[in-house]
Amino acid sequence: MSERTSFRTIRDEMARRIAERRWLPGTLIPGEETLAREFGAARATVNRALQELARAGLLERRRRAGTRVALHPVREARFVIPLVRQEIEAKGAVYQYRLLSREEVGPPEIIRARLGLGGRATLINVRCLHLADRAPYQFEDRWINLDAVPSAREAEFESMSPNEWLVKHAPFTDAEFTFLAAAANADEAALLQLSEGAPVFVGERITWLRGQPITLVRMVHPSSHRMVTSL
Repeated sequence: MSERTSFRTIRDEMARRIAERRWLPGTLIPGEETLAREFGAARATVNRALQELARAGLLERRRRAGTRVALHPVREARFVIPLVRQEIEAKGAVYQYRLLSREEVGPPEIIRARLGLGGRATLINVRCLHLADRAPYQFEDRWINLDAVPSAREAEFESMSPNEWLVKHAPFTDAEFTFLAAAANADEAALLQLSEGAPVFVGERITWLRGQPITLVRMVHPSSHRMVTSL
C-alpha cells in the first residue's frame, strides 16, 4: 500500500469512527504508534492523517496530552450549525417543536442528484415545524443519508429536532449554503399560516464528511425572517 493511499485510507477511517461515535467527543484516541501498527503504516503517514483531521476541526492535538476528538467537531472549529431552538430562545420567545413526519425511503431523483447518490440509496426524510410563542417560525424538510449517519435509523425525532440531533451526532467537514426568496407552495403556506404563493425566506444547507453527504435540509420561514450569522 502506497503512502498516499495509506494516508487517505487512515484519514477517512478515523473520520468515519468519529462520525459514527465510536470515538466520542472529548475522548482520547490511540497514539500514533498504536495507530501505525493497526493500519500497517509508517508513523509519518498516520501523523499526516491526524494533522488533516485536526485542521478540519475533528481532532484537537496537544503536545504531551495526546489527541482527542473535538467536543464540537466542525470545519476548522470555526462554523457552528445554528440551533433553531437557541435562535428562538435568544429572541426571548418560547420554543416549541412539532414532528410532522418521519420516513425511511428512497429519495426522489432531484434529492439523489443534489447529494450525488446512487439509485439504491436509502435516506430518512424528516418534516417538522419549529414555533416561537406558538407561532410558526420555520418549516424544516430534511433528508439524512443513512450511509453517513447510520445511527439516525434509531432516532425517532419526536422530542428532539433533526437539527439539534445532527449537531450532537454528525460532525461535518464541508458545507454548502443557499439562501433565496420563493413563493410558498400549498403545504408550506398551510404550515406557516400564510396564503399560498406568499413570499417566504428559504435557506438550504448540505453538509459532507470527507466527501460523503450527510444531510440536505430546506428551511422555510415567513418573509419577515431575518438571518444573522456570527463567525
